[in-house]
Amino acid sequence: MSQVPAATRALRVLRFLASQPDAVPLERIAQACDLPRSSAYHLLRAMVEEGFVSHLADERRFGLGLAAFEVGSGYSRQAPLQRIARRAVAALADRTGESAHLAVLHGRDVLYVVEERAPGRPPLVTDVGVRLPAHLTASGRAILAGLSRAQVRALYPDDAAFADRTGSGPRTPSALRTLLTETRQRGWATEDGEVTPGFASVAAAVVDHNGHPVAGVAVTYDSTAPPDVSAEVRRTADLITHRLGGTPTPTRH
Repeated sequence: MSQVPAATRALRVLRFLASQPDAVPLERIAQACDLPRSSAYHLLRAMVEEGFVSHLADERRFGLGLAAFEVGSGYSRQAPLQRIARRAVAALADRTGESAHLAVLHGRDVLYVVEERAPGRPPLVTDVGVRLPAHLTASGRAILAGLSRAQVRALYPDDAAFADRTGSGPRTPSALRTLLTETRQRGWATEDGEVTPGFASVAAAVVDHNGHPVAGVAVTYDSTAPPDVSAEVRRTADLITHRLGGTPTPTRH
């Protein structure tokens, strides 16, 4: 093992952590990655300092850190995802008569990478390249609902992590957990006036072949006359998921 480059060891650790549903103890990481316990500990400490690993000290466990999410979402932001999704998002806007968009997670924000404006609809704050707080947007909530509790906790460890736009939306980790539980049970995410007063959105997650949520597809509309678009949004998310080699998450009810 001493001849194995440190970078290879670090990548093994990241790949292992990415495959786990929750944070794991040091001993399990060392065993899975064929590392001496002391070597695993020092490697993990270095990865914590760089942000690729999160240390849950009270549980004595390690999970993926914010930098790992940024690397993963960086791949999602690149052209392959946009090319795969653009036509489907445009068709969604045509079918619903409302503006539709695709966003990816970037830290605690979502970054909009595809935007299709429906004719005659009001202007929106969303546009390609715009970032908004993930916990306030339907797209962000759809993505966050597909992450493990440890991953969400790494992104939102305390109340200070919650940005505000309109005075609405979750402001604590417990409130966010409740909202994400409701999103998972429903099968899609919603927001109403939490990004822009008078507008609401419905979104569903796109997942890759590993079952990881890589993007959120959303439709935004005037909240005074809400259309029934949840089925169309789910249909579009499932279509893009299939094109990425993933398996759509079944709707629970």
